Amino acid sequence: MELVLNTFGTSLTKDNDCFVVITSDGKQRIHPEGLKTITISKGAQISSDAALFAIENEIEVLFVDQSGKPSGRIWSHKFGSVSTIRRGQLDFSFSPEAVKWIIEIIGIKMENQQALLLSLTASTSFAEELVKKSVSRIEDYRKKVSTTEGEVISDIAPTLRGWEGAASKTYFECLNGFIPEEFRMEGRQQHPATDITNCLLNYAYGILYGKIEGALIRAGVDPYIGIFHRDDYNRPVLVFDVIEKYRVWADYVVLSLVMQKAINEDCYSVRDDGSFWLEPLGKRILIQSFNDYVDQVVTLRGIARSRNSQITLYAQELAQIFKNFA
Repeated sequence: MELVLNTFGTSLTKDNDCFVVITSDGKQRIHPEGLKTITISKGAQISSDAALFAIENEIEVLFVDQSGKPSGRIWSHKFGSVSTIRRGQLDFSFSPEAVKWIIEIIGIKMENQQALLLSLTASTSFAEELVKKSVSRIEDYRKKVSTTEGEVISDIAPTLRGWEGAASKTYFECLNGFIPEEFRMEGRQQHPATDITNCLLNYAYGILYGKIEGALIRAGVDPYIGIFHRDDYNRPVLVFDVIEKYRVWADYVVLSLVMQKAINEDCYSVRDDGSFWLEPLGKRILIQSFNDYVDQVVTLRGIARSRNSQITLYAQELAQIFKNFA
């Protein structure tokens, strides 16, 4: 379970063996059992007693910015990387095995994009042809990625980024053709977003960043030692690598919300510079929809588990790979 505090003026304290959420509407007691993460947005606050109580119960406290991306976290001293995993992680990142790993990750991302496009309901022959051509074009890029050869990541990184970017451009252009007109994107944009769909995507990716970073930390993997993404100083670049495997989950949730027209003008604001920002109602709808989606149990490798558990298990697999590589 995740506790999200994203309303201005909300505070979290501790009383005896429970957390207490204090809002303008009153107080709510929450027992720590089953609670895994506490997410706090700007304008909300947590007391030192509550923070220490979270640490004692091995509950991570995640602070996020206005776009939903993690800006800091508190976690138990029981989390963290052991030296053998860190050494192996560094050695792995400069090995031919890292080349195979990132090729597989990018290939999975493209396959996920194709699957989502194929799930769209084409009501016209034009829409059906758009999906067909887009899936075929992404397949061409996927095959190019799969046959790329190199001894280390730096040998192939520019080529992979080019094909990955071209495939994503094709993917979002196709998605845009199915989105209701009032939600159409002006191309894929990061921050600041100048339309509501890009704003939703950015925030959903931020939620996913937080979940992946937390899973890596708990598994003992250092999120700051990247494999494909290496150039960003003091940023959790391994998260940027791993997220590609799961990014389609955020795409699906956002696509579902805009297709259902579940987002209205009360959910966001537009600043003087034309940038779109989610308001508390919009954040609440998106966060709840995303958490409901990742809590769903699906079958993977013949085993039924939640999508959240899949991230946790993959982080543990990575830790084992790195440990064995040391």
